[in-house]
Amino acid sequence: MSQALAKEVPQQEGEGGSRRSGWGLLVTAGVGGTLVALYAVATPFVTPALRKVCLPFVPATTAQIQNVLKMLENRSGSLVDIGSGDGRIVIAAAKRGFQAVGYELNPWLVWYSRYRAWRDGVHQNTKFYISDLWKVSFSHYRNVVVFGVPQMMPQLEKKLEEELKCNARIIACRFPFPCWIPDHTTGEGIDTVWAYDLKHSRARETKSLEITLETES
Repeated sequence: MSQALAKEVPQQEGEGGSRRSGWGLLVTAGVGGTLVALYAVATPFVTPALRKVCLPFVPATTAQIQNVLKMLENRSGSLVDIGSGDGRIVIAAAKRGFQAVGYELNPWLVWYSRYRAWRDGVHQNTKFYISDLWKVSFSHYRNVVVFGVPQMMPQLEKKLEEELKCNARIIACRFPFPCWIPDHTTGEGIDTVWAYDLKHSRARETKSLEITLETES
């Protein structure tokens, strides 16, 4: 082999190694970027599941929305949706004239809800907040909508009992509250909706307490 050829072969091999190194860096950067993006997207969905009470996002059906609106007939004032998801209950209520607010832990769903409200022309009557429901006071709302899970209903029932005024109506979807007796019920199966007028629940509690005291005396 000539000296010129001997010098050319190592040089070509060096250039090939550089190209492979460059491709390796690009692949590494691409994979790393993809993992970061997946982490950013998945974290808001996974984090709630790691909490003591998991409130998963399950979109409300058309029947559920109509049943909620039925329970809101002849009602007025402010409305809050606890665990508002993609905002469809809040937006539907705003279209009926309510000043509607949604609280949701997942920021992606909150941003999407704001976009939907803007798209549907009700952004001035709606607000969406990224917040943990256990850290929010609902004392100034007259209408409360809840899409909960069985594990959270006893604790939430106690929280709302302590915070809400007597003229409040609580509407539970999919799962009822364990102790309150509903004043109205509509729908079937997963579309069932229960409405509780707090003044009636408190009146029943007072009556029960009076009976208990009379029995003990």
